[in-house]
Amino acid sequence: MRLGVPDDYAAFLLPAVLSRFAEDHPLVTVELICEQSTALVKTLAEGRLDLAIVTRLPDQPLDVIRLERFVWVASPNHVAWQADPLPVALFEPGCAARMNVLQALGEADRSYRCTYSSASLLGLIAVVQAGLAVAGLAQRSVPPSLRIIGGNEGLPVLPDLEIGILRNPMSTTPAVDRLHDFLRRDLAQQA
Repeated sequence: MRLGVPDDYAAFLLPAVLSRFAEDHPLVTVELICEQSTALVKTLAEGRLDLAIVTRLPDQPLDVIRLERFVWVASPNHVAWQADPLPVALFEPGCAARMNVLQALGEADRSYRCTYSSASLLGLIAVVQAGLAVAGLAQRSVPPSLRIIGGNEGLPVLPDLEIGILRNPMSTTPAVDRLHDFLRRDLAQQA
């Protein structure tokens, strides 16, 4: 079965769920596809995924099963937030995280410039670690090499990320049913 998930969610949401699923279903092979939510929605619509964990876009019909705190991050050795306009590293266009950052900056009337744009979490982290920009990340995906910043640094509050599961309507096997149930239950319960 094919499961799609953004790479930052894969790191902090999936290990325990997949471990329990593998114990109960040792003969099921899960192919994990790590892409941004926008790409996963398209891949699922093309029938190349069975399930996808995604961040809800505005007006996207999605059963939200968890909220994830979305925070500003910066290098502990630089003060990029003091620059005007604010240098910001963003995920690719169309991404909910990017939209949330731009919306918060617009509502706060904070001038900014995009210094980096990519679908790569690791690339975004590298730019922030180098002190070239600040970025917005799901709090549980913030690596120890970055620090969380916010209001004290003059940055607006970022809205939470809404996470849900999409299912390919053509994927009707018992294994897909079970993994879907595992994901819904476990992801909703994780603190």
